[in-house]
Amino acid sequence: MLMCDYFGPSKSDGIAAEDEYPVGWHPHRGFDICTYLIEGIGRHADSLGNREEFTAPGMQWCSVGSGIEHAEGGGTPAGQNTTGFQIWINVPADRKMDAPRYGTVPADRLPVVKLPEGVLARVLAGPLSDVTGPFQTVQAVSMVHYELPAGAQVDHEVGLDLDNAMVFAFRGDVEVVAAGQRIPELHVARFDAGDKERRRITLKAGASGAGLMLFAGKALRQPIAWRGPIVMNTQEELASTFMELRSGKFPPVRTPFDYRRLSAFPADHPARA
Repeated sequence: MLMCDYFGPSKSDGIAAEDEYPVGWHPHRGFDICTYLIEGIGRHADSLGNREEFTAPGMQWCSVGSGIEHAEGGGTPAGQNTTGFQIWINVPADRKMDAPRYGTVPADRLPVVKLPEGVLARVLAGPLSDVTGPFQTVQAVSMVHYELPAGAQVDHEVGLDLDNAMVFAFRGDVEVVAAGQRIPELHVARFDAGDKERRRITLKAGASGAGLMLFAGKALRQPIAWRGPIVMNTQEELASTFMELRSGKFPPVRTPFDYRRLSAFPADHPARA
């Protein structure tokens, strides 16, 4: 994982106009993105011609590949909160220039697993129990949002094909039972899952309960060249990408119409419905 940005709660000023987005148009290349909301209404537009909304708890994801431009936000009604995460996942060097892909997952399509002691698990990516998360990542990952009542305990088994895990306690604190240590609120703990005999992470919520994001993946062990919204492997690849941006050749895959103006979309496009 490259980044997990936890944002909110923030009060909305109101729903934005059809071509206006609080997070304005910007480019991405070379990784996978998931925007997961636990409060509010997500809103997204991109250079592939996608324009969609989703209700929390739900998500929007992009495997940006060779490049997209997108804009987001502005879907939550005035006075209501927006809270969520934007998560960036690195991809192997030979997949960074894949054709871009996109998906929206509203609340009713996000798998929820009910576990003992009242624990709920929302599965964003990878398998858990008998479900698989809908985030279609290039690199194999596991992403689960756990909600634990006060004093509740959960066991998470890291997949045998993964060798790293992290837990972010975004609300409340939890005890790592095997270690007898606590993860305070708004802190992250990293686990070495390389030992195939030590795949289980057992977490116990504190007195106020806890909201957790658990991430697991496999280290790529490849160089990272990262500048702003572009993540490649070499400085030369970064320079080439920014040259494309300056020359107007980015993104290389895009709609034949002006994707920034809804009025320019074809009359039969789903976004015009």
